[in-house]
Amino acid sequence: MTHPKHAALGLLETRGLVAAIEAADAMLKTADVRLLAREQTIPALITIEIVGEVAAVKAAVDAGKRAAQRVGDVVAAHVIPHPDDQTWHVLEHYTSSPSEDPLPSLSPEQLEKLTVSQLRALARRWPDFPLKGRAIARANRQQLLDAFMKILSSS
Repeated sequence: MTHPKHAALGLLETRGLVAAIEAADAMLKTADVRLLAREQTIPALITIEIVGEVAAVKAAVDAGKRAAQRVGDVVAAHVIPHPDDQTWHVLEHYTSSPSEDPLPSLSPEQLEKLTVSQLRALARRWPDFPLKGRAIARANRQQLLDAFMKILSSS
């Protein structure tokens, strides 16, 4: 996986959750990309956001588009190669540039205050997080906190 500062941002918007899930699954299986988030803008529009090297993101978005079209509607698909640092701030779930380390300023007390969704999003952005892919999605709050505490204690 490329360093996020040199990464491409891939966006795929679908009408309906089934098409979004199918697209995300295809994107993650096709290339070395990382899932950033799933954004729901209105009840039926869902955008999947991925990051990785430009060629990998392009291949993943193309595969996700084909997969989503088999089961639903694709509203838009787009790849932004090497977005400007300020572009990352447009994404609501980013509080800092993706090139910045997300954990050093978080204490165990601050981690305890995060929701399961926030913990999962943080885990997906953390380069050496002990859980990967679907294991993060299936982990409960305590499992995520335990993994983060293990990371903090080894620092």
